[in-house]
Amino acid sequence: MPFDFKKMEIQDVVLITPKMFDDVRGFFSEIYKRTDFLSEKVSYDFVQVNLSNSKPGVIRGLHYQMRPMEQGKLVTVMKGKIYDVAVDIRKGSPYYGKYVGVELDDKDRSLFWVPPGFAHGFQALEDSLVVYFVTKEYSPPHERCINWLSEEIGVKWPLKEATVIEKDSKCPKLRDAENNFIY
Repeated sequence: MPFDFKKMEIQDVVLITPKMFDDVRGFFSEIYKRTDFLSEKVSYDFVQVNLSNSKPGVIRGLHYQMRPMEQGKLVTVMKGKIYDVAVDIRKGSPYYGKYVGVELDDKDRSLFWVPPGFAHGFQALEDSLVVYFVTKEYSPPHERCINWLSEEIGVKWPLKEATVIEKDSKCPKLRDAENNFIY
């Protein structure tokens, strides 16, 4: 299997490290293989791929889409380094309001699986190109967010200096955010 799947503290969130094949030309790596992902219970198909470019300190998130357009996200970094966060927002979950955070970079090219029912965000630690494979298409009427500084979650963002767009700075706290996910 060309991947190492590591379940995080919140079991549905997975850090996936692909095997790298280096030679004089550079390297080769698979970033997705349906059969391997299915065997590890990441049983989703991807319907849209997004690319973002962020400067150091930029925070994107915490974003999610309501049902029936809920998105799972498979996130990887093509260039740079980010601190990536998945927040469990499934009502009734023993992990509700808790988060898992990992550093992703262009060195080991790990992927972070953020399943439906989780809010997602990241802070760029360097100039970064980030790719997201998503399980449902972007749907503005279903888009929601939670404030990146919500004290109920308490994300410890690595960089003190943060750049956040006005739209994300106006997101509600977790307790006030609209959410239709049940554990």
